[in-house]
Amino acid sequence: MNKEIFDLPDIDMAWCPGCGNFGIVSVLKEALAELEIKPEELVIVSGIGQAAKAPHYLRTNFFNGLHGRALPPATGIKAANPELSVIAESGDGDMYGEGGNHFIHTIRRNPDITNIVHNNMVYGLTKGQASPTSRKGFRTPIQVHGVFPEPFNPVAVAISLDASFVARTFIGDRDLTREILKKAIRHKGYALVDIFQPCVSFNKVNTYAWFKDNTYRLEDSHDPSDRQEAFRRATETTKLPLGIFYINSKNSFEENIPIYGKDKTPLFMRGPDREKLTHLIRSRI
Repeated sequence: MNKEIFDLPDIDMAWCPGCGNFGIVSVLKEALAELEIKPEELVIVSGIGQAAKAPHYLRTNFFNGLHGRALPPATGIKAANPELSVIAESGDGDMYGEGGNHFIHTIRRNPDITNIVHNNMVYGLTKGQASPTSRKGFRTPIQVHGVFPEPFNPVAVAISLDASFVARTFIGDRDLTREILKKAIRHKGYALVDIFQPCVSFNKVNTYAWFKDNTYRLEDSHDPSDRQEAFRRATETTKLPLGIFYINSKNSFEENIPIYGKDKTPLFMRGPDREKLTHLIRSRI
């Protein structure tokens, strides 16, 4: 399948030239095409922000929700029709800031969705204030004396909550990003892919060169089934590891809910059981 199947002609993309978001959308199209996922079989859900515009630029189904609220509708969409491939895609502010509570509890539920986070360590849409992942000392027009809290570590948090798939990559490494996205989308259960992507307008510190100099690939010998070692690697700060940190195969949210015990038919394709409905109504009178 050719990635052009996801192209939308003559669209105005509201991103700055050089933004890492362009690369993420391009690599995602390549991954989807290589997996032979058709546009009609895919739903991309996002919240608010520059990264949250990504679904607007692919020819597929999408749901654009409230700020920080991409994961609940993504969970609901997958539960209503498990035959769909569902991706929740937004930025570090949307997913880890406004959506931090949903991030935690989605991991606990383990829906069969892929969670792609565009992590540029800044709020781009609202012109450059610090995000949850901004590093200490980072100066902005709002944080004029520099950021003082420790940055939120989504990879370590996800592993601590026993997420079923946890990975981090950098869009400057397209090959690694493509392969991780393919494995995450194929994975059965919740899959986090945290993607470093520079904001060329509002973050002049964490640039393409900075990410290249301050990241490295996990060794081929790294064992993603070793949770303690995965957590240790996730907490490294001198240089930031890239790759698949942790995989834990377990039942997904959809497999754990009784409505799909024997009958695998998607909910929207099922007709009402009028006898049971009548009994339910009369039992409440």
